[in-house]
Amino acid sequence: MNTELDLHDIQGNVIKAYGRYRYPKARYVFFAVDDPVAARRFVAELTPSITTSAPWRDRDSGTKVTPLPEVTTNIAFTYHGLRELGVPRASLQSFPDEFAMGMRARCDILGDDGASAPERWDAVWQEPEQVHILLAIAGRDEASLERRYQRILELAEQCDRGVRLLTGHRGPRGAQDLPYQAASALYEDGQPTGKEHFGYVDGISEPYFKGSGAHESNLVGGGKLTGLPPSTLAGWSPLATGEFLLGYRDEAHEYPEAPEPKLLAFNGTYMVYRKLHQNVSAFDSYLEQVGREYPDGKEVLAAKLVGRFRNGAPLSRFPTELAAHTFAQQWSDAKHAITQAKSRIERVAAKARFAELNKQFTAFDYREDPAGGRCPLGAHIRRANPRTALEFGNTLAFQTPSALSDRRRLLRRGMPYGDAQDERRDDGDHGMIFIALGASLRRQFEFVQQQWMNYGNDFRLGNERDALVGNHPENGSDSVVLQSDPSDTRPPFFCNRLPRFVETRGGDYFFVPSLTALRMIGEGSLDPT
Repeated sequence: MNTELDLHDIQGNVIKAYGRYRYPKARYVFFAVDDPVAARRFVAELTPSITTSAPWRDRDSGTKVTPLPEVTTNIAFTYHGLRELGVPRASLQSFPDEFAMGMRARCDILGDDGASAPERWDAVWQEPEQVHILLAIAGRDEASLERRYQRILELAEQCDRGVRLLTGHRGPRGAQDLPYQAASALYEDGQPTGKEHFGYVDGISEPYFKGSGAHESNLVGGGKLTGLPPSTLAGWSPLATGEFLLGYRDEAHEYPEAPEPKLLAFNGTYMVYRKLHQNVSAFDSYLEQVGREYPDGKEVLAAKLVGRFRNGAPLSRFPTELAAHTFAQQWSDAKHAITQAKSRIERVAAKARFAELNKQFTAFDYREDPAGGRCPLGAHIRRANPRTALEFGNTLAFQTPSALSDRRRLLRRGMPYGDAQDERRDDGDHGMIFIALGASLRRQFEFVQQQWMNYGNDFRLGNERDALVGNHPENGSDSVVLQSDPSDTRPPFFCNRLPRFVETRGGDYFFVPSLTALRMIGEGSLDPT
């Protein structure tokens, strides 16, 4: 059954990601509410500038009618922000507990301890409950961001200072009190890339759900597995819309828990915002040291920890460095061939060739690798999206072979931050602004973070943490095991004395309302009865 979505009512960057190539620059601006009436006027004045999910004109086909905006703007609210804006108590009480508590209060569940403990977060997050409104701006360049940012500040000033800009963001070269969190794609040869600071291509596999309007090719690897070969389109079907948007049925054929009235929840979603510092120097040093002991060298070791080579080639399809390198070259050549095509027929053929190669980044599962000989059981991508890894070869008991993981999927909308030149110093400011969207903070993000990133029992790994993002203790007592191929005589390899490669520097839970709900918040017209 088709799911028709009102894309003009859903905020942008929800249905489909804006993309780092189209909008490689971003700013995240936070406000506190000082006066509810004036703050609602600020929200109302901003609403016409909020970017929706309505499709933009495609430069190749030219068939879509909405022009590509120079800059995008989206808005979200913490629980305390909705309270300060005057959302009725009955509506506030209908939100789930984890959203009402906020990320700081959930630090024990999330593993935010040690270097990631809230008292070590950026200053903007140090005063509990002070962050109320998040404005996310994405643009083609810094100039477009600056124009929109200044316009937002002007609106705040015109609305009788009902909202107050919150400073206190760390930045490059020791800055401690910046007025916004800057972010940017990492560049190579003057062009934006899809890489993050550890050097891996990021954001490869995104969920495909009913009504998303994404191209059918994105279904492979993005949907849920049907039991047919994962290399084919028939091997996948779309996820339920209600896994990501409130007001629609989810994979359990139920409507997810949502606030009242229905118009407040409908077409809305929840957002996880986390500033994650990456200890790049420590990561590189660890690979250099342990890679000398690992039989296949440091780059294969790096791939084993993540489940992909740094160029994005998955171990499940490309188990050797040579195979991954050959694939990456073929992919690059196929992409270049599209731009070099001299006729429409050549261009169509080149695009088909590229699409077939591009599919290999995501067209796989773990049914042929239950022991982790190719992709280790605890590899990062196997934990974050287990596909068939949790059934251990027995799919008969489940409606689909990925049933245990379909309800944990997340829409990721993150962006790197910080200067790549700063990577040599782990005490600098560089990492990832991790943004995840979903219909349930508890069932999706919190479960994945607690049970799959910081615990390993679901993968038959006891209390083993994720090597890349796990909250490894400062005493260096953590280790992970890289399983060997059952047909290989080599024993498993143990990575000992793991340091913490990723540290939390701040964040909170936000509600992303529809345009309809946003207007009601701005008007103060919500009625929960």
